[in-house]
Amino acid sequence: MARSGLAAAARVAHWADAALRPRRDGANPDSKGTLSDETAERAAADLGLTAGQVRADWDTARLAGLVEVHGGSARPGWRLRAWDRDDSAVLRGWVALFDAWSLAFAEPADHEPAAVAEVVSAMPQVLSFLQLSAGPVPVEQLLDLLEQRVTELRTERCEIPYGPQPVPVPAPTPPAPPGPADASLSPLLDWALRALASVGALTYGDGQATLTPLGNWAVWVKLEQICVAAQSPAGNIEQAAEDMLRGCAQLRPNAARAEYRAWLAARPVGSAVTELLGAARGEDALLRGLAFEALRVVGAPAEPDVRSVADEPTLRPYALLWLAEHDGIDPEDAHEVLTREEATWLWVDTAAAVADHGEAPMLVRHLESAVQPTVPSLLDEVRAVGHPRTVQVLVALAAAHPDPALAKAVRRAAFQVHTGGS
Repeated sequence: MARSGLAAAARVAHWADAALRPRRDGANPDSKGTLSDETAERAAADLGLTAGQVRADWDTARLAGLVEVHGGSARPGWRLRAWDRDDSAVLRGWVALFDAWSLAFAEPADHEPAAVAEVVSAMPQVLSFLQLSAGPVPVEQLLDLLEQRVTELRTERCEIPYGPQPVPVPAPTPPAPPGPADASLSPLLDWALRALASVGALTYGDGQATLTPLGNWAVWVKLEQICVAAQSPAGNIEQAAEDMLRGCAQLRPNAARAEYRAWLAARPVGSAVTELLGAARGEDALLRGLAFEALRVVGAPAEPDVRSVADEPTLRPYALLWLAEHDGIDPEDAHEVLTREEATWLWVDTAAAVADHGEAPMLVRHLESAVQPTVPSLLDEVRAVGHPRTVQVLVALAAAHPDPALAKAVRRAAFQVHTGGS
């Protein structure tokens, strides 16, 4: 259903990707990424559509992330690139469109923006009721629920001013309007249901609304995310990425992944990925590794950002391993995408994390993960790789290793790195 619902938007996005290369200059210079009249007419002629249909499909493509707007230009999103090979990318695109339902259908022009915002805020409860009902629900019943929720929202934000207040002057009592006090919510509910129907979340007609299977699934996913966020095992949901990762450092892998999921569910994916990569750029190697573990929980939406940092020396080995696993390479074989130098750099970085946060036996066991067949060859390549923590790692390893001869060789290597000798 998601694929068929987005097929028209994907068709226009694919057309733009092919027809506007290499400079995707079909966006107006208004920094909104909208199609110019000339481009819309050209697309309409090529695709056998009207210019209006092209614009509508283009807007849908933008909302679904099939097209990403950067400044005044637009380019294909990762979901379009993965369209033919990844059903999860299609589903994520539809969920993005579902989340943007209030932008997908023009709102009534004769209502206050505040009232529209209240209805948008109240609709999740209406959708939850539809999901629990598991069938058609009369619009009158949905209107009652909407009115109750809007009243609750108004009550929740009601504030009593602090300090002495002037005595209010009674205003003349206006004549009572006909019908219920919240009768104006009826056209706003009609708009909301039509908008949700336009994105394929529900069917609406004959005085009732029913969630589609896709809409039912989406509401269930949203409810699950709320539950996951509310049940954060370690209570790090409101923390910044760096503090959250530190809080996960002592957790077992499954518990840490549950914490990552809860943290991610509580914030937009884009900002979460940015935060995690920011934490990975810090000096703490442990947080670097944990940040990329959290990015594995994010999955495909993180791909463009992870790919963009693959040229940063500090993040490159982690990014390459992440991308390899994302492309389907077995995690046990993913290290083969690294050069010998990159693998050695990663070994030192991981050893730094162990030295800072682990125990001495862990650092000794870490020797077994090196790609070099012997300790002397490892030391030679570690000295050459130029990791900023090389000296500290070698000193810690020398202090931890039970073999005096090997410990002496490691200390000598640390001294040589420190003094710049060979």
